[in-house]
Amino acid sequence: MKKLLFLFAFTFYLFSVSAQKAPYVIYNAKGKKVSYEKMLKSLEEKDMVLFGELHNNPIAHWLQYELTSDLYAKRPLILGAEMVEADNQDELDAYLAGTIDYKALDSTARLWNNHKTDYAPLVDFAKDKKLVFVASNVPRRYASVVYKGGFEALDTLSVEEKSWIAPLPIAFDPELPGYQNILKMMGDHGSPTLVMAQAIKDATMAHFILKNYKEGSLFLHYNGAYHSNNYEGILWYLKKDRPDLQYSTISTVMQDNVHKLEDENKGIADFIICVDSNMTTTY
Repeated sequence: MKKLLFLFAFTFYLFSVSAQKAPYVIYNAKGKKVSYEKMLKSLEEKDMVLFGELHNNPIAHWLQYELTSDLYAKRPLILGAEMVEADNQDELDAYLAGTIDYKALDSTARLWNNHKTDYAPLVDFAKDKKLVFVASNVPRRYASVVYKGGFEALDTLSVEEKSWIAPLPIAFDPELPGYQNILKMMGDHGSPTLVMAQAIKDATMAHFILKNYKEGSLFLHYNGAYHSNNYEGILWYLKKDRPDLQYSTISTVMQDNVHKLEDENKGIADFIICVDSNMTTTY
């Protein structure tokens, strides 16, 4: 009788657990479910981690903060983000140093519209812990210059302006699947210079990541998932210049069913955060 009661209780427990809704599940590249703790243990051994997000996804933003906090407890940490452009580094540094407040930062730097809700907590973490936070992205006006005139249009920039982008000439492989996919997605609106505009962002982010990296530290970079999916984009440039470093990538995807990773999402990163497609967005 006791055995029957135990089996009944155990079966009920399993049913209850499986019946619960899960807002997200973490998978490895092969599509196997992994715990947050296992992901953390793997990431803490790396030199650089690229956290690919969906910009309006609250689960990704929450996990960015949690991962930042947990990695800080394990390793010397350097932070950086696509969401702040390189020519706003001085303003960001002033905020981190406490010489200007948030209102001043917001009025002098080109912060994203969702900065206050989604990225300010990460910047404030860096401020509280006295960490370096790198404004890694190319100023958008120079990406526009590339879109209109290709890489050669950057040759006309001043010395100061060139300090905010990756060193010229820009290495570029237009045949990378990620770049080719941009052309397919854009259809008639796609062009070689559109792909170059994406590449100048990837190259510049990689440049400032490496420029600010210190041996023995872990550099955690926040970027849109497309900039590091399939081990391309930023990671292609990083590996080109520093193949000796240990890298890891995270991506964020949305699915109707989070309990089985769809084939198209397998292999896009070392760890894939699969979020329920019904999740409320931040904007």
